[in-house]
Amino acid sequence: MLLIVGLGNPGEEYAGTRHNIGRETVGALKKAQGLRDFRLEKKWRAWLSEKKIEKEKVVLLLPDTFVNKSGAAVAPVARFFKIKPKDIILVHDDADLPLGRAKLSFGKHSAGHKGVESVMRALKTIEFWRFRLGIAGRRDIPAEKIVLRKFSPEETRLAKKIIKKTVEAVELAVKEGPERAMNQYNSQ
Repeated sequence: MLLIVGLGNPGEEYAGTRHNIGRETVGALKKAQGLRDFRLEKKWRAWLSEKKIEKEKVVLLLPDTFVNKSGAAVAPVARFFKIKPKDIILVHDDADLPLGRAKLSFGKHSAGHKGVESVMRALKTIEFWRFRLGIAGRRDIPAEKIVLRKFSPEETRLAKKIIKKTVEAVELAVKEGPERAMNQYNSQ
């Protein structure tokens, strides 16, 4: 069983912001795979959708918390479904990568991403997978000043391309394993 988490802020006012690219990618995965609509689980402060993809049961999770409190949703869901950290995939924004670029990594430190830090604290480990989607347009702007900005029309085109590529890579990770997905995803 895999737990796939889309980090982002809940609420319409945050839709289309750079910080929500992970949340939007997991929403696109749900749509591409024909999974059930997300349902709110108040006890876990999360939106969930579940289904088998190929032979693998998959739980999609959108925390109903702000990004920096994501661990409060991820850890209880992982415990309930008895999902080990190595079977958790976070999908999130990364201000250290240029827009349109992405990386899949395992067991790496947060590089200052508050949502990732929250999940690490809650799980008490760094041993999980992360799809890191680049959101930086310009390197001279601090991350905290760009994460809540919306994408321009040209940036939206790049964001949609990387979301599509990431959905395909997550599907590959589910079907053939994250290691296989990492080799293909990181080489593009």
